[in-house]
Amino acid sequence: MEAYCVKCKTKREIQSPQAVFTSTGTPGTRGTCPVCGTTLFRMGRTPAHEGLTPPEPRPRKSRKRANRPRVKKLVIVESPAKARTIGRYLGKDYTVRASVGHIRDLLRSKLSVDVENNFEPRYRVPNDKRPLVKELKTLADAAEEIYLATDPDREGEAIAWHLQEAIDMDPRRTRRVEFHEITRNAIQQAFSRPREINMDLVNAQQARRVLDRLVGYNLSPLLWRKVRGRLSAGRVQSVALRMIVEREREIEAFVPQEYWTISADLVPEGHPKEKYTARLLHVDTKEPDLPNEQAAQSVAQDMQSAEYRIGNIKRGTRRRKPPAPFTTSTLQQEASRRLGFTARRTMALAQQLYEGIDLGDGQTVGLITYMRTDSTAVSVEAQNEARRYIASVHGEAFLPEKPPVHKSQARRAQEAHEAIRPTSVQRTPKSLKAYLSRDQLRLYRLIWQRFVASQMTPAIFNTLTVDIEGRSKAHTYLLRVAGSTLKFPGFLVLYDDNGEN
Repeated sequence: MEAYCVKCKTKREIQSPQAVFTSTGTPGTRGTCPVCGTTLFRMGRTPAHEGLTPPEPRPRKSRKRANRPRVKKLVIVESPAKARTIGRYLGKDYTVRASVGHIRDLLRSKLSVDVENNFEPRYRVPNDKRPLVKELKTLADAAEEIYLATDPDREGEAIAWHLQEAIDMDPRRTRRVEFHEITRNAIQQAFSRPREINMDLVNAQQARRVLDRLVGYNLSPLLWRKVRGRLSAGRVQSVALRMIVEREREIEAFVPQEYWTISADLVPEGHPKEKYTARLLHVDTKEPDLPNEQAAQSVAQDMQSAEYRIGNIKRGTRRRKPPAPFTTSTLQQEASRRLGFTARRTMALAQQLYEGIDLGDGQTVGLITYMRTDSTAVSVEAQNEARRYIASVHGEAFLPEKPPVHKSQARRAQEAHEAIRPTSVQRTPKSLKAYLSRDQLRLYRLIWQRFVASQMTPAIFNTLTVDIEGRSKAHTYLLRVAGSTLKFPGFLVLYDDNGEN
């Protein structure tokens, strides 16, 4: 293992390496330079740290206390909009500040990943973030308690960890809080049960970031030289591009095969205004073989000379279940299909609805739950509120006996997260029209209707299937007519997942 020697001004192999921990509990390796004897130190956990217990962090002496701001409880979030909303709920004892995204990142000019030392990333604070980091450090040193309230996902967890490391926060005064909606209830519950930073989530984010850099840092310059400038390659888009190319090649190599089908317009005797279109299923009890137009025309001509009668009639009902509440991917798909939004536009609008909208009188409220999720789970409180709304507005007939359970399509969905839903169904799209922009309102209406519909009864259809038997001199034919009519609308009274609302 190597470390930089300040005396030799180059990297040297660490002599007599020893696994140690810093005063704040950060793992590292200490040794000496084999050339000049200077003490060398390298941050990072190694197999030698297994079984070792980090020391209790030493309390740091407070210097120039009289000149520091008086802060009782410091809360750090990512965005100023989120800070404003949370600040209104927490009260005067809390000082809320925003990190404005990540405060540390890999250097853009270098790979910044030590490939020879377990792919350890090398972070730095960008120049434009240094004044902010200095301000946050001053506030953190003066605070009695520090709460890291970043988003409830891998990226948010990593931002919290970077804040703790870059600002050198006292671990004994630092806590992580997590909430999935920005409402007074959710904020109070989150602050009543703070936790430690989840290093598994942090490491997952770091692995993702390192993979992005290892792939993109090497491939993107190649694209600039060989194709054109400003193109990028990454761990996701490069694989997706390959899949698209392979699929396109399959399409180009496909040899189309001609086949024909036959439908017949039949009119009952004595009812000239009634017409039924029936599909040909069988010719002489076998599926018709119609490889070309000539074969299809031959069968059609013979069918015109046949006599037809009603055969089997089957009546029934069909239930159509309501769709699940939105996940990130289904929201992006529906917003594109119904509203014409790009994925980026959808997420930007959803971020605004999540972080808080001013509803007048200085009241900023988060209108939807966190918008990055693969779960369709819904809290019991949200289900109960939706059921009360459905019963009062649409009637008991539209309310199922038990709340519907929607299984997540993602194999590894994080069920601790919730689906994307309104923070309160009582805030109907109509009641918010005066406070939202046109596109904000359109997206909120889509989310609100989808969630309320997901808690309603299925739609019920009457189905009818009629078999029609035909006989000519040469062949027998079986044709079928199938149709359905709406018996009870159920969730369709609010949301049609196959068409417009």
